[in-house]
Amino acid sequence: MEPEMKTARAAAFAALAALAALGLGTTGAQASSLKACAVPPVVTPAPAEIPPVSEIHADVPIAAYLLALFWSPEACRAGIPESDKVIQCQNNSFGFTVHGLWPNGPDKVHPRYCRPSPPMSPATVKANLCMTPSPWLLQHEWQAHGTCNWATPEAYFKKAQKIRKGLNVPDLDPGPDQTMTAGEIRQAFLKRNRDLRAEGLNVRVKDGRLTEVWVCMDLKFKSAACRGGNGAPDAAVVRVTPKS
Repeated sequence: MEPEMKTARAAAFAALAALAALGLGTTGAQASSLKACAVPPVVTPAPAEIPPVSEIHADVPIAAYLLALFWSPEACRAGIPESDKVIQCQNNSFGFTVHGLWPNGPDKVHPRYCRPSPPMSPATVKANLCMTPSPWLLQHEWQAHGTCNWATPEAYFKKAQKIRKGLNVPDLDPGPDQTMTAGEIRQAFLKRNRDLRAEGLNVRVKDGRLTEVWVCMDLKFKSAACRGGNGAPDAAVVRVTPKS
């Protein structure tokens, strides 16, 4: 190989390495699922929801917040309705994705569907697909939760993005047996986030499998004890679907 070609090739590799180090515009705290992902060039928003009357709780005061994080490999394995089969499960390999940012009430009833809303714009959906890779789920989260405290879907998802970017969310590696304890899952978050508290993490398990981790917050969006408990106890052995 000619010296000039070697020099050009080395420069190209150096440039690629520099882009990788920059994370395509993300910071270390965003690294696990907010980096660039494969988004369709044309995005169709989901239709507006018509919520059941029994789920409308517009007058419940907000007492706390939580950021619900899906373990995406399990969502795809189980084929849950909230997941997008192409964007989430075929074109990308996510770890934790954002299920939603939820205002919680003082008791077991939480603010929900506080006002009707039309479908979101394609631009808003597309801008948030690397955080929540499902047009249907984005529309649902805005209507069910965002309308209870934010004026627009853009403001709601901007807040969700800010909270998510402030977390150093781990990519779980369950090992050959595909199991972890709930305590190991909590520690994976606590080791990366000195401001989190163990009592502020709710490890959600269904049929022995990890489904979500809820990050509980107070009214100032600071880590706080989860009002509904902490889910699986530390000693519980949990099956963790590995990333593909």
